[in-house]
Amino acid sequence: VQYADYTLWQRELLGDDGDPESPVARRLAFWRDALRGAPDLLELPLDRPRPTVPDHRGGAVPFDLPADAYARLGALARDAGCTPFMVLQAALAVTLRAHGAGTDIPLGTAVAGRTDEALDELVGFFVNTVVLRTDLSGNPTFRELLRRVAAFDLAAFDRADLPFERLVEELNPDRSGGHHPLFQTMLVLQNQRTAALDLPGVTVRDRSRHTGISKFDLTFSLVEVPETPQTPEAREAVRLGGHLEYATELFEPATARALADRFARVLTHAVAEPDRAVDDFDPLAPEERADLLERGR
Repeated sequence: VQYADYTLWQRELLGDDGDPESPVARRLAFWRDALRGAPDLLELPLDRPRPTVPDHRGGAVPFDLPADAYARLGALARDAGCTPFMVLQAALAVTLRAHGAGTDIPLGTAVAGRTDEALDELVGFFVNTVVLRTDLSGNPTFRELLRRVAAFDLAAFDRADLPFERLVEELNPDRSGGHHPLFQTMLVLQNQRTAALDLPGVTVRDRSRHTGISKFDLTFSLVEVPETPQTPEAREAVRLGGHLEYATELFEPATARALADRFARVLTHAVAEPDRAVDDFDPLAPEERADLLERGR
């Protein structure tokens, strides 16, 4: 199987959008309905005005969720009948809501696109972008929000093979060179273990380096990080690491660090008390709140 075979296969699978019964026409109908009325531009706590033409320069700050909190996140996902990614999506939407983004939060994510075993060993770019809409209206409990997120995401992922550029062409949102269409915040979770590089007599460490580029306003790139057990009998713990990539034209490093920390704080509160209303989760650290009160805000 070659990559050209895949592109032909995808076209054949989706069919002709001129045929209302074709898979592509049904997918387009779903997405038109699913994203109808969604905000074109998410309100974010920018430090500077949005430029007409972005330079796509970016910075990155670390994200960390301790192993005990990540274990509770996994337990909540199992209990709620959803995935860890869906818990992260819900908590990120709550965090952005607390920063003025409103109750209708579209987020982007990436899907692998390798839907057939024949593609597993094929070299090529199969990743597609999917828009996930999060509805926080009515101040639901976090558990109820998870039900909403799961319902939308399962339907969306079932139709994730529609190319993103085709979706943008169909929806034809208001275009602006200053922001990405349909969403401006991306969330990605890497929770599949990669094989370690084993070289005899050589110690190998994984070192990632930021490219200095930001494709979106904000990109939360998260990854499961195994922690070495303290004793041979102890079970391996897994924390959630990664980074928040941000557009330097829009955000100061301090703002990005605060957003990453507040996201982790909301996550910690939400997985500990999922039956609380989402507006009750305070993303601010005590010292941040004390500082705001002192300044009369």
